[in-house]
Amino acid sequence: CCHEEIATESRLVFALKTLCGFSTSEIAARLMTSEANVQKRLQRARARLRDLPSAFEAQSIESLRDRLPSVQGVIYVLFNEGYLSVTAEHAIRAELCAEAIRLATVLVAHPVGAVPSTFALLALMHLHSARLGARQDATGGLLLLEEQDRASWDPQQLQLGATWLAQAAQEETVTRFHAEAGIAAEHCFAPSFAETNWAAIASLYATLERIDPSPLHTVSRAVAVAQLEGPAVGLAMLETVVPPAWLERHFVWDAVQADLALRAGKVELGQRHRERALASAPSDAIRAALERRLIGSAEH
Repeated sequence: CCHEEIATESRLVFALKTLCGFSTSEIAARLMTSEANVQKRLQRARARLRDLPSAFEAQSIESLRDRLPSVQGVIYVLFNEGYLSVTAEHAIRAELCAEAIRLATVLVAHPVGAVPSTFALLALMHLHSARLGARQDATGGLLLLEEQDRASWDPQQLQLGATWLAQAAQEETVTRFHAEAGIAAEHCFAPSFAETNWAAIASLYATLERIDPSPLHTVSRAVAVAQLEGPAVGLAMLETVVPPAWLERHFVWDAVQADLALRAGKVELGQRHRERALASAPSDAIRAALERRLIGSAEH
């Protein structure tokens, strides 16, 4: 599915559809694009494979190496859909997270996959998996990071995450997975939410912006900066962002703006973004968590 002759943008949707069993609508929601665009990418991938009679023959190590970033990308998206589903009735799909970790473990045992970026990807997934059991209440509702019982985080998963992150850091290579795993580690090993090293997290998000530019990373950095320097400073950062159309439709954009605006005392602006965030939330579980968080922002 990640053959180098298939266009890069088509490999991911082709693998998610063919191997992971995602529906077209699930892929579109996860990749923040239209179903029509997903269909076009699928058609292009299938057409290209039909023109490659040797596609299923044994490939050289160098050929496989060219596919590695795309394979990592598939595993990463598979895990993310399990960690916080944008389409399913259940907000967390632990079986997808477990399958993503299994696939990455297989990948890292291969000579092509045994590289720092895969080590970092495994670290990231283990660190996130450590918190899975604490991310829902007794009714299945999502719990925010500051609401979670840190004593219930899985110590074995935390240790695996730390071990893989240390291995990923043995070379000078820095990838998006390194930055994201570093952010996850700061959250996981902080004594409490209040004692989190927000300066380190903001710095890691700045690194992530350089490595893999995305306005979503800027939004996340603004959240960290707001924890460090106050909501008005974080909100001012967002004012410099010109959101593309896909981000304007994404619930995170409005949710963060609502949170920071309400905490900064800009009630009218905050309420406007709050209404948009709740309207665009992809599931009832996410909507309920947002509503609870934004009520807290207003009271704060």
